Amino acid sequence: MAGQQSRQRFRELVLPHLDNALALARWLTGNRTDAEDVTQEAFLRALEAIDGFRGTSARAWIFAIVRNSAWTWLRRNHPASLVYVDDLAAVEAAQAGSAAGDGAANPEAALIAAQSGAQVQAAIAALAPAFREMIVLRDISGLSYREIGEVLGLPAGTVMSRLARARTRLMMALKDNER
Repeated sequence: MAGQQSRQRFRELVLPHLDNALALARWLTGNRTDAEDVTQEAFLRALEAIDGFRGTSARAWIFAIVRNSAWTWLRRNHPASLVYVDDLAAVEAAQAGSAAGDGAANPEAALIAAQSGAQVQAAIAALAPAFREMIVLRDISGLSYREIGEVLGLPAGTVMSRLARARTRLMMALKDNER
């Protein structure tokens, strides 16, 4: 059982991220009930491990725990599915010459902004889990590339390329919905 100092540290570092953690779990699991179960399991894990936390971002740390808890829960409760990932070289070649800075105006952002909230939510929910995860972590939860890298255990460059693929998939889904 966690001591008084551990519980206080947990309240200060982890509890402020409860709503965002629940939102991430909802996006990953697909429904609120499962997300609540995943979030509860993740927060119990975080409480048990709080004394070992030495990182710089409690938000990235708890998101990593939520993510791992969600994938564990999904493996136990849902059959495996195949995730298609574009050829990285082809994606990077297609994006050559375009400015891909954080928050920079681009055609993808303009298309997404033009869609209704319900259409965007449905398109995000329909993405493959790995792509949905990227969109949720960056564009919904607002994590930096570095924080996403911490959550996923990836270098920032890989995060940027996967996020670009995820945004391309989302944009294609939104264009298909326009037709």
